[in-house]
Amino acid sequence: MPETTHGTQGNGRDHRGLGERVGQINQSAQELWSEAQGAVHQLRESLDLTGRVDRHPYGMVLAALGVGYLLGGGLFSRLTTGLLGLGFRVAALPVVKEELLHLAKNALAGMGEGAGAGEAQGEPPRAAPTEPPKTV
Repeated sequence: MPETTHGTQGNGRDHRGLGERVGQINQSAQELWSEAQGAVHQLRESLDLTGRVDRHPYGMVLAALGVGYLLGGGLFSRLTTGLLGLGFRVAALPVVKEELLHLAKNALAGMGEGAGAGEAQGEPPRAAPTEPPKTV
């Protein structure tokens, strides 16, 4: 019997301490839950998903497809690599086109200046040779 009495006294004090501890954990969990709800509400207001869907329904469907593709593991696939390569090439086309046009304009301007420079000094423009040079 002494074992039972000893165990009851110890259990009685532990239950009271355990009850307080459970109350603290419950309060902490409720605070965490309310903070999480506030954060979700704030995120919803800042993203304005319903307004975006109303304004751009097709764009939001495409965004949802893209997110699903990425979350589904499509980021490191051959298809993604090919699409990214194509995207970079298409994005680079205007830059390359502009650079080539700039180089061509400079080359044409340089040729025009070279022909005009001889005339400006009083020399007649040189004609291209009609016959190839003879070798002895």
